[in-house]
Amino acid sequence: MPYIMTLMSLFTVDSIIKYRIEKDDAVCTKPIADGRIVIKRHHNKGAMLNVGDKNQHLVALLSLVFSSFMTGIFVATLGRKGKGVLKTGLALILGGAYSNTCDRIRRKYVVDYFSVHLVDTEKCSSRLLKKIDDKLGSIVFNLGDFGIIIGAMLLVISESVSGRSRRTD
Repeated sequence: MPYIMTLMSLFTVDSIIKYRIEKDDAVCTKPIADGRIVIKRHHNKGAMLNVGDKNQHLVALLSLVFSSFMTGIFVATLGRKGKGVLKTGLALILGGAYSNTCDRIRRKYVVDYFSVHLVDTEKCSSRLLKKIDDKLGSIVFNLGDFGIIIGAMLLVISESVSGRSRRTD
């Protein structure tokens, strides 16, 4: 049950934020947290980094297929004892995937709404860090994206830990 609650909470919170971002005509670019986070509305018509924006129907179909496949794995995993890291990872991936897939089907684009800056470019003397921060700051995310990223990392951790335990058995 906590895994389903994680999935539903991520889906709900991300959907509410997207709704509010879409309704707020004043949102253009709004720095918060000392400029480390910038709120800005962005319509992503493709997949990650707008890849496939010219073929939105295919991106939506692939998103739906991926979400369905991962749902099957999640349902099959829920009945097993243990595997908490795996279940949490799948719940986070699905919460983000469902939110983004709903956007693709309903709106024909995904609402992204914040970017991140790691360094204060005015105080940073490293050209490399400034360049990395520039690239990162140009990418616009939503909460669901972070759920997918963190969930994927948890899947890798889960599999590497279970792989090690299988080798020692």
